Amino acid sequence: MRKHPPTGGKTLRHRGSAKERAGRVPQGQAEQKPAKTIVLVGMMGSGKTAVGTALARMLGVPFLDSDHEIERAAQMSVAEIFARDGEPFFRDREAEVLLRLLSGPPAVVSTGGGAFLSERNRGAIAKLGVSVWLRADLELLWNRVRHKNTRPLLRTADPRQTLANLLEQRAPLYSLAQVVVDAEHGLRIEKRAQRVIRALEGRGDVFAEAPQERTS
Repeated sequence: MRKHPPTGGKTLRHRGSAKERAGRVPQGQAEQKPAKTIVLVGMMGSGKTAVGTALARMLGVPFLDSDHEIERAAQMSVAEIFARDGEPFFRDREAEVLLRLLSGPPAVVSTGGGAFLSERNRGAIAKLGVSVWLRADLELLWNRVRHKNTRPLLRTADPRQTLANLLEQRAPLYSLAQVVVDAEHGLRIEKRAQRVIRALEGRGDVFAEAPQERTS
């Protein structure tokens, strides 16, 4: 049976502290670095790449994008892999790449929208890292993806309805993430990244303890 890090029996959700809402959270790198890889999960358009890049910069660790790693290995885009080899083939390569990234040094990893749907991937993340769902509502997601043609799953007659269906289907599995951080309309990327850090700090098992000062 897979063991999950203790969270007091509840999934951590973070809407921002009073200090954050007042805008007094300092910018820049965090004093602590993560002891495990932070994996951002969620729908296309939820901000995984933008938030992940800012988060990695604040924590002083690499930012990795699992889709980009797949594309680099295959020498073709995700859309081209879907078209030539089909989704099952892509999901197998996705699982292989994710496991490789989790097995490396601590980093921030952005995943494709379907990665966390796989029980195999959820198990690997729970064992080797920590999952963070960047939760966003349909309107926010649609505003971010409506003008992009790089989403193979949205190449339908009614892409907005397709997105709504995907969100409805996937949300129950995304909710299994160990940490949930909500998006807000108009919230700056840096503020969202800071919220992720605060939520992770609340777990107590993500950041390495700072070395104790020795006294004579």
